[in-house]
Amino acid sequence: MSLTRVLLGLGSNSQRKRNLTAGLDALEKQLGEMRCSPVFESLAVGYKGDHFYNLVVSGNTDLPLMELDRRLKFIEADNGRYAPDRKGLPLDIDVLMYGDLLGNFHGLQLPRPETLKNAFVLWPLALLEPDVIHPEVGRCFAELWREADIAQQLWPVPFQWKGEELTPASLLSDAGHR
Repeated sequence: MSLTRVLLGLGSNSQRKRNLTAGLDALEKQLGEMRCSPVFESLAVGYKGDHFYNLVVSGNTDLPLMELDRRLKFIEADNGRYAPDRKGLPLDIDVLMYGDLLGNFHGLQLPRPETLKNAFVLWPLALLEPDVIHPEVGRCFAELWREADIAQQLWPVPFQWKGEELTPASLLSDAGHR
């Protein structure tokens, strides 16, 4: 079976390091080798609560889109996403892109509209996959980020996964807030 490149967005505003680490560990079991963007902290957008940590991962899957999405929901559930007494949003995982698919697939809009609207999605995408073309607008993520006029505050934060620093020191020292 052929592999499809996927881009996934992860976010958490409750026990952020623990939940993102658990999400990355679970995704690694689904995707095998994957690459991670730097991690960013941002004010909550469209959600009341504490600041979020967000990042984007890139990987390949042999799963059909809806099966991948179903498995992502299980990972979210395993990390308290749907618990009735939850505080904040423990773990959110969204399919941002699935290959070059464009359109609505059983309620899942691809590419996910947040890729162009939210700085906490677009900046990590531009760093992780700068040359990938957004199939709807036909421009690469690096160019879309350079020209973005998004009024959201976010900043890179240190974050380690499996002993590796996901956010480079150079980004931490000179990026500041946006």
